[in-house]
Amino acid sequence: MMANGRCRMHGGKAPGAAKGNSHAFKHGRYTTEAIAERRELMALLRDMKDLVEQVDGED
Repeated sequence: MMANGRCRMHGGKAPGAAKGNSHAFKHGRYTTEAIAERRELMALLRDMKDLVEQVDGED
């Protein structure tokens, strides 16, 4: 913020979008749901890899 209360980068009075701005909603890759889904998938893949290693090790 500058001395006049505005952002030096874009001249706005407040950082970020206004409250209730429908254009400020997150969408796509970085939504909470998408991040949680990726974490679950990665955990499943880790478990599958461990299982394959266990099965291969029993030979």
